[in-house]
Amino acid sequence: MKRLLSLTMTLLLLLTLAACGGDSGSGGGSSNSSSSSSAGNGEVRAEDGFAEGRIGDLVHSYFMDFTVNSAYTTADYHGHTAPEGMKVLVVNMTVKNTFNESLPMYDDDFQGQWTASSETEEFAWPITEAEDGSDLDVVSDEQLPAEYELAVNESRTGDLVFDVPAGEKDFSISHLELFDDDSEGDTFFVFFTAEEK
Repeated sequence: MKRLLSLTMTLLLLLTLAACGGDSGSGGGSSNSSSSSSAGNGEVRAEDGFAEGRIGDLVHSYFMDFTVNSAYTTADYHGHTAPEGMKVLVVNMTVKNTFNESLPMYDDDFQGQWTASSETEEFAWPITEAEDGSDLDVVSDEQLPAEYELAVNESRTGDLVFDVPAGEKDFSISHLELFDDDSEGDTFFVFFTAEEK
């Protein structure tokens, strides 16, 4: 079920990007944010099915609130090195359950994306997902696991780790609301330029 939802999310996100013209950095999206500066610290809610934020913004979705706290790229993350032609993107996030019951969470509820300036994919799943869709172990205690649960009002902070093209510097983290009846809700993007370490 998790893999089916992930595939559905991928397809919808690609369609959403195409519908938005791929120019997500122009600030012309229909988000409802009290702050559109690169510093963030605003509150973001979806409007007409879409929202975009920046690092530090508090993003409100149906089930949870989340914030991208920081992001950087590196050659190595606790012993994990990216394949040739790639680098490691490390995104520190805080996720809080605002729903009325415990939430099963997956690190691939969030997808790393970039505007492809090369002939590579335009998105990546966290490194806890193998090519065959099976779960891999985390490489650090700082990393969000492939699966975890958040109790009502519980929050958790950790790293999402992605292998991304070496030439990219501008990224987004995306999230699509998915419901038990297989319907889809709003799509959220948090855009940022990753620091290089």
